[in-house]
Amino acid sequence: MSRSDGIVCGLDVGTTKICAIIGELNADGVVDIIGVGTSPSRGLRRGVVVNIDLTVSSIKKAIDDAELMAGRRSESVFAGISGGHIKGINSHGVIAIKNREVTTNEVARVIDAARAVAIPLDREVIHILPQEFVVDDQGGIREPVGMAGVRLEAKVHIITGAVSAAQNIIRCAHRSGLTVNDLVLQQMAAAEAVLSPDEKELGVALIDIGGGTTDLAVFIEGAIQHTAVIAVGGDQLTNDIAVGLRTPTGEAEKIKKRYGCALANLVNRDETIHVPGVGGRQPRVLAKSVLAEITEPRLEEILGLAKREMEKYNILHSVASGIVLTGGSVAIQGVVELAEQIFDMPVRLGYPVGVSGLVDVVNSPVYATGVGLALWGTRHDCADLSSAYESSKVNRVYERMKRWFTEAF
Repeated sequence: MSRSDGIVCGLDVGTTKICAIIGELNADGVVDIIGVGTSPSRGLRRGVVVNIDLTVSSIKKAIDDAELMAGRRSESVFAGISGGHIKGINSHGVIAIKNREVTTNEVARVIDAARAVAIPLDREVIHILPQEFVVDDQGGIREPVGMAGVRLEAKVHIITGAVSAAQNIIRCAHRSGLTVNDLVLQQMAAAEAVLSPDEKELGVALIDIGGGTTDLAVFIEGAIQHTAVIAVGGDQLTNDIAVGLRTPTGEAEKIKKRYGCALANLVNRDETIHVPGVGGRQPRVLAKSVLAEITEPRLEEILGLAKREMEKYNILHSVASGIVLTGGSVAIQGVVELAEQIFDMPVRLGYPVGVSGLVDVVNSPVYATGVGLALWGTRHDCADLSSAYESSKVNRVYERMKRWFTEAF
């Protein structure tokens, strides 16, 4: 069903899991979560589809579970996209204001001017996110429509991704019987669910630690200032445990979720854990501190990479309200304390807020992106992308070049 029926579905296509969240807009304008479905993700690697058939199977399972819980069918979705191919850049556009009054047409023109940057032919624009507008040297304007002036500037954040990666997500959804209303950067979706307007205004960094990647989004003065994708995530932590404890990967994942600790000094030295053996070997009993000594360096590396990314662009000092951690890999004892040591600022875990219905089911950082995608679908007017991506790459490139020449001459 479409959003006109009051139904919206978010599809979190992750490296570790596929999550479908079905929401319904109630009379108060709040999204009621009415269906939740999850399925192990077996066709993706570091956020990118590597096996179409396996991904389609996982999507169908998650959607079927969500529809069964909701008692409603969903024919379209808002799908998340991530991966190392994602790049974010800041751009700037300037136009002259006709009739000395800013209209919606002028806003559209100045954003088009800001997006006129050189983008490789194998990449697509996913988002153009306004940061601020400037009217006759008066900056910090959020909504310029109706203002008087002769010159309008726009500062925007442009997010691009690989054409092939976007196409493959669209095709997986299409083969699952779904159309895609919009592709949404996963950390932008998570921000919809876990960040408050006050945090965005004061300055906040969202760090979404998923299975294959760690996604970063920095908001300052209410607008997105920087995005990045770090190609290290919870799967690397699981692999460290499997190698360090000499146990199967599946058992390592269970051990991480049940006994994982991000700080070795928080572990009682007398605590022990049972570690299954490999290849029929007998299970062993090890000190829990051994596990913590494996998990702490990897989590320290992941958070350290996020900190260095923010330092590189000189925005760490602007994050006045602190850090918000979310994603499936942050539900580990001591991760907040470790992050506070690394960043030397307040840190909290990000849980989905601003929804009703099955709140107890989605009350976990694991569902932040899925809930955020459903919220994004109710807050943003997006066109159906399925038909657009069915056109050939050559046609899209031709249209883009024709638009550039038209704008230039």
